[in-house]
Amino acid sequence: MPYEVVQVEAYSGHRGMERPLAFVWRGRRYGVAEVIDRWYEGALKPRDVQLDYFKVRVEDGAEFILRYNALFDAWAVRVKPEAAPPEEAPPEDHP
Repeated sequence: MPYEVVQVEAYSGHRGMERPLAFVWRGRRYGVAEVIDRWYEGALKPRDVQLDYFKVRVEDGAEFILRYNALFDAWAVRVKPEAAPPEEAPPEDHP
């Protein structure tokens, strides 16, 4: 599934970006009500990229997966196919 870059307000404790508090996606701000799950990928070797994943529930009850890329200090949200903007249909040929 594709990811889109988002701006995230995160709690930064002694270990850096510890958990997301809110994020802005497609012009709308989502407050994180709960971190449901968290897992990590990478960083087995010094050159590996560390990716932190957070499954969150926002204030309206919707669930999202946020990804933090430590190498680029960048956040992204996983976009479900039904949430992606519709593709434009090609123009129809009229005789």
